[in-house]
Amino acid sequence: MERSLRAARVATYVYFVLNGTLMGTWVVHIPAIETRVGISHATLGGLLVLLGLGAFLGMQVAGRLADRLGTRTVVPAAGVLCGAALVLPGLPRDPWTLAGALLVFGFANGSLDVSMNAHAVHVEKAYQRPVMSGFHATFSVGGVIAALVAAAAASAGLGPAATLGILGAAGIVTALATARFLLPGTTELTATVDGDGDGDGDGDGDGDGGEGAPATARSGSLMRIWVLAALALMVMLCEGAANDWSALHLKDILGAPASTAAFAYGTYAAAMTTGRLLADRIVARFGSMAVLRYGAATAAVGITIAATAPWIWTAFAGWALFGLGLSGCVPQLFSAAGHADPSAAGVNVSRVAGLGYLGMLAGPAVIGWLTHLIALNHAFLLLTLLCAATAATAGILRTARTRASADRTHEIAPASR
Repeated sequence: MERSLRAARVATYVYFVLNGTLMGTWVVHIPAIETRVGISHATLGGLLVLLGLGAFLGMQVAGRLADRLGTRTVVPAAGVLCGAALVLPGLPRDPWTLAGALLVFGFANGSLDVSMNAHAVHVEKAYQRPVMSGFHATFSVGGVIAALVAAAAASAGLGPAATLGILGAAGIVTALATARFLLPGTTELTATVDGDGDGDGDGDGDGDGGEGAPATARSGSLMRIWVLAALALMVMLCEGAANDWSALHLKDILGAPASTAAFAYGTYAAAMTTGRLLADRIVARFGSMAVLRYGAATAAVGITIAATAPWIWTAFAGWALFGLGLSGCVPQLFSAAGHADPSAAGVNVSRVAGLGYLGMLAGPAVIGWLTHLIALNHAFLLLTLLCAATAATAGILRTARTRASADRTHEIAPASR
């Protein structure tokens, strides 16, 4: 079991890298595709909404299929679909065809995103220690791979369609070759790693997350999932804002040259990747609630420093703190959603990831709208408020295992005297 579990963990890393590579390949080809189709920035922005809509729909469908058919079936299928769909945005020569291509690619990407996160939850459960943040860190590695491959392809004179097609085909092969190392179906896995056999993973034998739970317990669990989803929306809205506005902040507010301003996002992204590589160890020692609470608080301080910085290097420090603080937040929310009820891990992750993804798409637009009213750096104070609200609500990650353990201690104590 130990060897197969290790192989499943490595396979999960592969799928996260694959997702990052396929998505990153599309992102780095956006300028070339925009020129080829002959559309404006404004038209492209509208088309990207369809990419997000497709991803949201894919997340909802794949989440339910993952619970019904098992992640071992859905993850590789979604990987194949995502690889096949990657070539589509490179083919159109008119906006309408590009719109359809982005809708399909978004659906495929969302399907892979949710199903691999649901499988990551099962791997983390089997390991019985935090490993989720490490998976999310490898997604960024995929983006780096995409940038390097795209640069090499451009030097070789390959067009967007050829590059997207080659990497898409490589993605299909990778998804199929890695499939056999994934963990078995949820039911079989639960019997292996859940000591009390109730399937809820909390060790209390009450099965409080399953279908047999009282209606009030199920209602409370569903409410908890939607609170996690709301937190994901706030955190990922902050991430989306940083992706699109960090470089412009240094250029427009602090007067940095474009070459220097680009390092604002680089600093933020490097800090986030570093934080995710370290987060699992921190969670193991201090708990996911502490990572969410103090991470969000650190992010609030960081974005406030960036927003009020009078010097470029101070702004760099603020963006680095912002990325470091946010780094561990989303993995903890996804993990908590998946562990709330292993039999519905796919659906619950799709709810949290879906709302979070909408937040990431909305972030740049919300900040952009605020700039019509106030300066860009002042608009960032909204992100300070969202991070502070997340830190204040981090108690939602207090686990069922902790509550059950406290209840059992209270009940057993009189009998032990």
